[in-house]
Amino acid sequence: MSDQMPQTPPAAGQPAVGPLLLNMQFTKDLSFEVPGAPEIFTSLREQPRVDLQLDVQARKLETPGATGAAANVYEVALVIRADAKAQDKTCFIVELTYCGIFTVNVGADVLEPVLLVECPRLLFPFARNILAEVTRDGGFPPVLLQPIDFVALWQSRRANQPPAGNA
Repeated sequence: MSDQMPQTPPAAGQPAVGPLLLNMQFTKDLSFEVPGAPEIFTSLREQPRVDLQLDVQARKLETPGATGAAANVYEVALVIRADAKAQDKTCFIVELTYCGIFTVNVGADVLEPVLLVECPRLLFPFARNILAEVTRDGGFPPVLLQPIDFVALWQSRRANQPPAGNA
């Protein structure tokens, strides 16, 4: 992705805003469960195998009467699910939805990659930290997510979409 993103000019009387602004970030949903507790802690003899699922979702936020930069506000969510198993028993299940509210001032041709690549890149370190802490606090070794290639994830998503115009 180029360092030079095309910007839409600000509306008259509006302050200039950069191409991407992270307004706030927050944990929208967090669930951690240990279905076999407390027995799982006494019977666990091996490191649990953790299966991860990750999704990125983006949606435009409707701001009544908004114009200019205020009309370009999006919620981007990293949705992560980790299922840990050992000896064919579920050790824990954790689900995290970590969101950011972004103001995005780019052309329509680069909006999708900004929302699904650049925004999640900014959120990822914080979501990774939450996941590690909640699993450690739950009595297990922390789940440390490896860096995610959001470009490859986005390209894979695009490759799996049906072509536009086909019903």
